[in-house]
Amino acid sequence: MPRILPYKGVMPKIADDAYIAPGAVIIGDVEIGSESNVWFGCVIRGDVNHIRIGKRTNIQDGTVIHVTRKTGPTIIGDNITIGHSVLLHACTLEDDCFVGMHSTVMDDAVVESYGMVAAGAIVTPRKRVLKGQIWGGNPAKYLRDMKPEETDFISISAQNYVDLSREYR
Repeated sequence: MPRILPYKGVMPKIADDAYIAPGAVIIGDVEIGSESNVWFGCVIRGDVNHIRIGKRTNIQDGTVIHVTRKTGPTIIGDNITIGHSVLLHACTLEDDCFVGMHSTVMDDAVVESYGMVAAGAIVTPRKRVLKGQIWGGNPAKYLRDMKPEETDFISISAQNYVDLSREYR
């Protein structure tokens, strides 16, 4: 079973139709929207600030989401794919973006709608991945503009995980 824990009396708020896999841990001031899904081994820790996760967003196995005390919540929009073993820390992911597996997005960084972080990339503090761009590397930098089929895949990926979570439920 997932572990849903309060912190200082604040309990996570999770939509009834969200899927939280066994082994996931969600703590404190966290809100998870409708049809979102959090997979095995994820840790979402809203203790010293808040975390907001929109609708139809998938957070894949082994991902860690955290915040910075007082100054940095983590805000995650709708229809987002967050790959396996991602680290998100006090950043913002706008609706309809994609974060590749084993990447990191650090404090005050923003991934705009229809932006993509490549697998293994490290987006350093205060960087902004613009709409329609792919960023990769360590530290991450602009690689190229996305192709139409890559942009289209963002919504396909989100839907695939909504469908998969329904099968698990």
